[in-house]
Amino acid sequence: MELLAVAVGLSMDAFAVAVCKGLAAPRLRLGHMALAGVYFGAFQALMPLLGFWLSRGLAGRIEAFDHWAVFFLLALLGGMMIREGLDRDGSTERTADFGLRAMLPLALATSIDALAVGVSFAFLHVSILPAAALIGATTFVLSALGVGVGFLSGARSRAGAEIAGGVILITLGIKILLEHLGAF
Repeated sequence: MELLAVAVGLSMDAFAVAVCKGLAAPRLRLGHMALAGVYFGAFQALMPLLGFWLSRGLAGRIEAFDHWAVFFLLALLGGMMIREGLDRDGSTERTADFGLRAMLPLALATSIDALAVGVSFAFLHVSILPAAALIGATTFVLSALGVGVGFLSGARSRAGAEIAGGVILITLGIKILLEHLGAF
């Protein structure tokens, strides 16, 4: 049960971003839901493995800058969403892009915390393969659902939804940065 709670907690960032992707989607597609689940779930499963294996010497170095990387990526992506939401003539491309160039930075940014969890799992002597599989599977399901939730809640006002999604991403980045800087 504790591991499931960790998995759900880790997947919340990915869920929030998936909701934002769903907000921007012009129509709901099962393929988009599955892609979001695969991208976010795979990274959430791989990062604890990486953290577990790197824990022997790099943990201190990663913790020194991980929050800045997450903040930068989420602020950049959130700013792009806000700009697209404010574009009244529709000339910019929608953020509903589920391609590699759009999804890879999001998956990476939302999984940085899982890297630190992998480091802590090494110190706690957790069996990493089942733990990483549970984290990945949980994130897959919640991310896929997030796209659907976002689409259904934002189907009436795309521009406002994109602006809200961008604000959510930036806020999430600020929250992560402040947590790591000790403000919370």
